[in-house]
Amino acid sequence: MSRVINFSAGPAVLPESVLRQAADEMLDWHGSGMSVMEMSHRGKEFIAIHAEAEALLRELLAIPANYKVLFMQGGAIGENAIVPMNLLRGKASADYIHTGEWSKKSIAEAKKYAKVNVAASAEASRFTSVPARETWQLDPDAAYVHICANETIGGVEYHFTPDTGAVPLVADMSSNILSRPVDVSKYGLIYGGAQKNIGPAGLTIVIVRDDLIGQAHPFTPSAFDYKQQADNDSMLNTPPTYAVYIAGLVFRWIKARGGLAAMAEHNRVKAKILYDYLDRSAFYSNPVARADRSLMNVPFRLKDEALDDAFLKGAQARGMVQLKGHRSVGGMRASIYNAMPVEGVQALVDYMKEFEAQHG
Repeated sequence: MSRVINFSAGPAVLPESVLRQAADEMLDWHGSGMSVMEMSHRGKEFIAIHAEAEALLRELLAIPANYKVLFMQGGAIGENAIVPMNLLRGKASADYIHTGEWSKKSIAEAKKYAKVNVAASAEASRFTSVPARETWQLDPDAAYVHICANETIGGVEYHFTPDTGAVPLVADMSSNILSRPVDVSKYGLIYGGAQKNIGPAGLTIVIVRDDLIGQAHPFTPSAFDYKQQADNDSMLNTPPTYAVYIAGLVFRWIKARGGLAAMAEHNRVKAKILYDYLDRSAFYSNPVARADRSLMNVPFRLKDEALDDAFLKGAQARGMVQLKGHRSVGGMRASIYNAMPVEGVQALVDYMKEFEAQHG
């Protein structure tokens, strides 16, 4: 069986070695006589899987001891509501930075629970850049400042950690978590859906500083209360057990490759191959400001949109799938997360050159 080159924005490509190990262990995990899917989350087998996954994540990100790691459900969209439920802590407002479609969703959800101050927006640039930090109109009394660290649809990424002073910085890192080292201590809370760089859909990673939990709004459901989840090792309710297991295998794979510094270089090399070609070509274009280009999601357009279908069909014939851009923006998008090999990106560029020669 030949595997395709999968440029899906999520659920996304996983390391082949991880999939093979999961297949080998599907019916019998380490002599237990059970699949991980069948295990009680209270049993010693799964508790060991869970503990190793958390330990590996803490090691990879060098997470300080005064931060809780939670394995939750609901995805980043769920966290758009869960964050204000937990982090308002009696305050009335929160600051949000608007850099694209996912920021827009976060803002809309937060407005149900708090007054939202859009402290900066990239609308003037058609969401092709991150607003310069000096332009942000932050409220020193805000409960927190929220950013989307990487806009999966627009291909805009923060390549700096904004200083928000005494106000906690909250980041949706769904699509770039574990792609490079991060100084967790500069954030009050980091969250992200697992289905891009970590594992299957259904698992959400939350990394939250101790002093920010324990003051959830009274209407917060117990399963969404960070303090209750932390006190129960993320097992107040049944966690997404199989997704946690796969995440642990991916964490182990990243560690074996040299950790996040090595992963960052791997991702830089891949992105450079694609962006360098886009910048040389008059047939394709990328709209994002160079300083803010995502290393994970690369949107691009053909000079003649009438050729889009032909381009996609040709790519699929060569084993390359999920290159169609998000329905809200059109064009093309190549998502090149951690598990995408350099060879996959090079194959895409080779095909783009061929298509340009035929149709340019």
